[in-house]
Amino acid sequence: MKRRTSSTIPFGYKLTEDNTLEEIPEEKQALEKMVSLVKNKSISLREGATWLEYETGRYISHMGLKQIADKHE
Repeated sequence: MKRRTSSTIPFGYKLTEDNTLEEIPEEKQALEKMVSLVKNKSISLREGATWLEYETGRYISHMGLKQIADKHE
């Protein structure tokens, strides 16, 4: 579990009743897959964000995906 440090809940986590973040393994796996595909330019950021929303049911913007991909260098 991770302590919450901002008002935004990161993709791949959910907020628990005791105000900590709990990892969602399925979302994290899907995110890692999309970050990999975006970084090697197999798909666009918009396609990756759309696929993530379709697979997980959770919205992420293409710029949000870009910020995550940029951090995974």
